[in-house]
Amino acid sequence: MIKIFYTLNGQAEVSETIGILKQISMEDALWLDLFNPTGEEKRAVELFLHTTLQSRAQAEEIESSSRYSETIDAIFANTNFLIPSAENYTMESVSFVLTGHTITSIRQVPLRSFTDIQRRILFNSKLYPTGFHVLVGILENRIDLDADMIELMSKEIGQYSKRVSLGEDVNEEFLLDINQLQENTMLVRENIVDKQRMISSILRSDKTPDVINGKLGVLLKDISSLINHTDFSFERLEYLQNTVLGLIDLEQNKIMKIFTMVSLLLMPPTLIASIYGMNIQLPLVGGMWDMLIVLGAMLVIVLLVFLFFRRKNMM
Repeated sequence: MIKIFYTLNGQAEVSETIGILKQISMEDALWLDLFNPTGEEKRAVELFLHTTLQSRAQAEEIESSSRYSETIDAIFANTNFLIPSAENYTMESVSFVLTGHTITSIRQVPLRSFTDIQRRILFNSKLYPTGFHVLVGILENRIDLDADMIELMSKEIGQYSKRVSLGEDVNEEFLLDINQLQENTMLVRENIVDKQRMISSILRSDKTPDVINGKLGVLLKDISSLINHTDFSFERLEYLQNTVLGLIDLEQNKIMKIFTMVSLLLMPPTLIASIYGMNIQLPLVGGMWDMLIVLGAMLVIVLLVFLFFRRKNMM
């Protein structure tokens, strides 16, 4: 699928057929958005731009040279967009090609940032006179969404912290939830840092218009604040995880203490029972009250041991 945004008599128009590329010039084309494109659509765009588009495999490479590169006529930039789901987050690569005042985007999944900017272009195209403005608009929208995700994660971390403070039962599932939050936080940070690198590279490019540099600088400041926030959230999760592990250790220590005290209390009676269980002649054996005497001795010893540990504040 392809959406081609272009200007006609000063007004923004959109077409979903590649045939329009034969009727407009590069100066008229604003944004070529390829969403899960076919081979025919990619070839038509490459012929129109006089350049080669990157494949999905190239867009997903993590080397710096693959994430951003320039030629004489074009800028190639790749970045990841985070897609939240009910349980975890996934990364999707998006490629941007800036040729003159035209931007081309290649993606495989629907993205809210793209849909919002497309509506704004049709509503007021004067806000997006060039492809660089479109790119800045997409990044601004995406960074706002990332900030919302970080805020939601912070609230979720606060809820887990409150549960620990209220003394709720913490178990294996609780620890797994905290671990998943840590994974999501790292993904968000990785996603934001990736955009930081791309924006920094575009900012250093001679092809970037001066009017865009100020907006890119503001985006970098916003990204820096988000990175600091994610770092704080991760430290908070680590502290919460350590607290939970400490509580679990304390609970286990209490259980072990109970078992230890029971073993100590039963040790003297066990010794007496072992002695009188031997097949030899022993005192207090053979009489009518021998069983009651032995049991009484066991109870007295248990009581003495109990009082001893109680006095030592060990029970």
